Amino acid sequence: MQTFRFLDFPVYKDSKKFYRMVVGVTEKFSKTHNDLVRQLIRAVLSVSLNIAEGSAKKSDKDFNRYIENALGSINESVAALDIAYESSLINLDCFKFLKQSAEQIAKQLGGLSKKLKG
Repeated sequence: MQTFRFLDFPVYKDSKKFYRMVVGVTEKFSKTHNDLVRQLIRAVLSVSLNIAEGSAKKSDKDFNRYIENALGSINESVAALDIAYESSLINLDCFKFLKQSAEQIAKQLGGLSKKLKG
């Protein structure tokens, strides 16, 4: 039976919270920015999904590849948020808060990656 060990990872829980925050923020964007919204949501969602998918892999090396993909997605998310800020879709306080949340997730992913490399 599958154990779904990712459900207990703090970084998985934090990435879901980050997803909910970003979705809440992007609901206020105008329809003219749909491309940015879709890409941002995909990138943020990819963090959680990569953690989950990677946790089912048989080796730590395989799992780590998914953690590296999640790190790429969290970086992509911050880039999209930076574009949203530069486009005046979010204010500086919102950008800083979301960036700080993303940095915490990136640190957790980095720590998990280091642990998997053992």
